[in-house]
Amino acid sequence: MIEIGDQFYEFGLVLAIAAFVGLMGTALRQPLIVAFIAVGIAVGPAWLDITSEELDLLAEVGIALLLFVVGLKLDLHVIRTMGRIALITGLGQVLFTSVVGFGIAIALGFSPVHATYIAIALTFSSTIIIVKLLSDKREIDTLHGRIAIGFLIVQDIVVVLTMIAISAFGTGEADNPAMEAVWVVAKGLGMLAAVALLMRYVIPWLLPIFGRSQELLILASIAWAVGLAVAGDALGFSQEVGAFLAGVSLASTPYREAISGRLTSVRDFLLLFFFITLGASLELDTLGDQIPAAIVLSLFVLIGNPLIVVIMMGAMGYRKRTGFLAGLAVAQISEFSLIFAALGVSVGHIDSETLGLITLVGLITIGVSTYLIMYSHPIYDRIGFALSPFERDTPHPEDRDTGMPREIDVILFGLGRFGGGIADELRRNDLNVLGVDIDPDRVRQWRSADLPVHYGDAEDPDLPHLLPLEQAQYVICSTPGIDTNLTLLRALRHDGYEGTVALTAHSEYEARIFENAGADVVLRPFAEAANSVVGSLVAREESAGS
Repeated sequence: MIEIGDQFYEFGLVLAIAAFVGLMGTALRQPLIVAFIAVGIAVGPAWLDITSEELDLLAEVGIALLLFVVGLKLDLHVIRTMGRIALITGLGQVLFTSVVGFGIAIALGFSPVHATYIAIALTFSSTIIIVKLLSDKREIDTLHGRIAIGFLIVQDIVVVLTMIAISAFGTGEADNPAMEAVWVVAKGLGMLAAVALLMRYVIPWLLPIFGRSQELLILASIAWAVGLAVAGDALGFSQEVGAFLAGVSLASTPYREAISGRLTSVRDFLLLFFFITLGASLELDTLGDQIPAAIVLSLFVLIGNPLIVVIMMGAMGYRKRTGFLAGLAVAQISEFSLIFAALGVSVGHIDSETLGLITLVGLITIGVSTYLIMYSHPIYDRIGFALSPFERDTPHPEDRDTGMPREIDVILFGLGRFGGGIADELRRNDLNVLGVDIDPDRVRQWRSADLPVHYGDAEDPDLPHLLPLEQAQYVICSTPGIDTNLTLLRALRHDGYEGTVALTAHSEYEARIFENAGADVVLRPFAEAANSVVGSLVAREESAGS
């Protein structure tokens, strides 16, 4: 073991190791999460043993800021929209994994009590890791991203209630478990009521005062996030729940984008320490004898958990692609699983060997699922056909009553600001436009305006054959992204579409890729806007000079 000494020197060494390993991971095209967990193993008890309470504190603040930023993006309307699917999918996955996981653990020779702990530990997925990955891929605001975050929050609530119950029953501190449960519910409702009152009467008045200074606004936001995280922890809930509520409370304010943008870099830096402490907490010396059982349980988590999500979402009318991408969010166990298992050891329900098994499953599933999510779209392209039996023939509710006109000249994918502007210009030129978007809110807005619209994802290769391609002269994709545009182009050509296909590129690199792939037209909104601005300035100067 290496004795380092001074905490400031240790902190500098940890940062240097993280930067080097992160650089190596980037060079090898590997996710940074895996690299930082490896850093944690290196600086933890297994080697350097230079972890400290200060690093743990930074990790906790990073977690709070991560969930705070997520809350900022999920306003109350989104929560109401995703509530039903999140609740059904979250509870269904927890029930399925618990029951089947218990049976697998019993078959592996564990006692009923140990099997129960193992099964429950397998049900929890890491909200922190999934949110970080989806944020890096810019998929937080996609349909599958919002659904995944929704049922992960349901899981977080379940794990908090489970840990409270274990503490109460295991230590014998609760003389009346029924009253303890009532007290927990009462505290939760009280916290929600307090936040709701602050949202109604205090935040709208106080936030503009802080908003006069960007620095003060960010400081106040961090203080609010950490303060509610502390309140959540003090009330017996997780810090994550409190921080998330803090974000939700500001999500409907006009300041949320400014706060979110300024906090992103701070959040990413502090999350480094979470992944380091997660790697450092892994008990590597107890894992040797648990490898066979860990492989079996890991395969169940990596395959069974996403599959049950696909099945449930398919039964509710969602397409297999949405179910698959959302289901990958539960293809690992959580840091809460390790905390839950450690709690079982502390109350004498399980031994250190069972804790070691759960730790090894966590290491395997977190590592593998990171790659699965990072490369989710190419993976779906290869295995999507096998998921067809889990997709219902009945359409998703957003597909119904699309109000398609008898004649369609243009099919437009993406109804945001750029796509909406294109649609307006097309209609001014007397062209009939069918809009396609994956955002249910935009679909409803178009439908309420009595405009023809279809709910769908441009990256879904099965979508084009559901559209009236034979009528359309043009198909335009206003959504950026190489994968999105190329997937749509390939699907259109596969279905025999012979009209004009226009794709959107945000750089010349993307434009060249689309041209080489066979796009008829490449839209360059940034380049064209820049040319327009420069042209206006030049014309103004020439006019002034004359």
